[in-house]
Amino acid sequence: MAGPELVGGGAAAAVGFEVRAVTGIGEVRPGDDLAALITTAAPWLADGDILVVTSKIVSKAEGQLVDVPLDEPARETAREAILRAETSRVVARRGGTQIVQTHHGFVLASAGIDASNVEPTRLVLLPKDPDASARWLRDELRERFDLRVAVVVTDTMGRPWRMGLTDVAIGAAGIDAVTDYRGVLDPYGNELQLTQMAVIDELAGAADLVKGKTGQVPVAVVRGLPIRPDGPGTGAAALIRGADADLFSLGTAEAVAKGLRAAADIRDTPPLVFPPVPSTALPADRSLSPAVPADRSPSSGTPATDSPGGVLPVAAAPAATAGPAAVAEPVAATEPAAVTGPVAATKPVAVTEPVAVAGLAAVAGSAVSVEESLLVWAPAGDLRRALEAGMEVQRIRARLAADGVPSGWLELDQVDLSGVDVPEGGVPLGVLTVGRGSLPSL
Repeated sequence: MAGPELVGGGAAAAVGFEVRAVTGIGEVRPGDDLAALITTAAPWLADGDILVVTSKIVSKAEGQLVDVPLDEPARETAREAILRAETSRVVARRGGTQIVQTHHGFVLASAGIDASNVEPTRLVLLPKDPDASARWLRDELRERFDLRVAVVVTDTMGRPWRMGLTDVAIGAAGIDAVTDYRGVLDPYGNELQLTQMAVIDELAGAADLVKGKTGQVPVAVVRGLPIRPDGPGTGAAALIRGADADLFSLGTAEAVAKGLRAAADIRDTPPLVFPPVPSTALPADRSLSPAVPADRSPSSGTPATDSPGGVLPVAAAPAATAGPAAVAEPVAATEPAAVTGPVAATKPVAVTEPVAVAGLAAVAGSAVSVEESLLVWAPAGDLRRALEAGMEVQRIRARLAADGVPSGWLELDQVDLSGVDVPEGGVPLGVLTVGRGSLPSL
């Protein structure tokens, strides 16, 4: 594909460009006319220029200011309340720092609330709609001053995995947010598959080189790059990554906490009927995972039958069973050891008939077959051992779920224990089922 590269929505890229600071704008107050202030400070502004404007003066002109006390702790209390109001969700917390997603969709520290370059008794919020602000300024410059320019509104943000801050675009008009190279051939004939360049972010970073942070230069002009001949373009909202494509939607500690909460609340689904699993279809090595050998207890590393409580292979009840399956050794309801709760899965058992499994966790609508069914038992009358068994199984189920392996818990009236010898002095508690299939990881 021969020809010049494209930038900002399809125009040919220039071989060079110029970035100029706009000085002399001065303090911006609520209600100020930004279009007039900028054209007065930059009478040399020309058609085709890209106006890069710091969001702070946009916010000030729009009245996005909040009064706060000077003295602590009242000041911090007020700031926390403002942060909560500007936050749609918390992404991560570390000490006093909060990374949040704003109602705009931006993910940044403290919701972009800023105490710099403003009176000590005020905080500056982000513009309510930065894309709309950029469109308004572009339209004003066109209609009142006959200037055909693009506008980019910027704010300063940190970046994951990188130290330091940089300016990025939060609003844009008259230039597309992205240059899409997908489908274009590189010089070696390779078709680009994923390359989409965030042009307006690149412009924001370039402009900040002349604006700085302390010199009261809130506006810069980029000259020599193409803009859209008409129309506002996609706006900076096009750069916001949606939740469905966000692989890093939480901080590390928050993701771990979410996983632990999910592990503590593993639930069984309503009864599902699964197809038969011929023993010949089962893999030769049916161990649960490298950390859980097929013939040993994951908790102690010793055979389950040698432990004070444990598991044994058991066949699940056929689907044709009308009503509760028979229990080989009924357990009195008053027996303390009859506390429900699964334990470790150790020896795989092939299920060769259709099974009605009440509570095998599964993705809705997906087929999951029982690969292992294991009886959980504890010494009769030993409530502590029964409780330990329940806690151990919950830990195992959490590990299985994290690895994408479904599991479930069957009550004694849902299984047939015929032919299963419980160790002497042991009382069955229930059956742990381990399925074949996959679940979303925690």
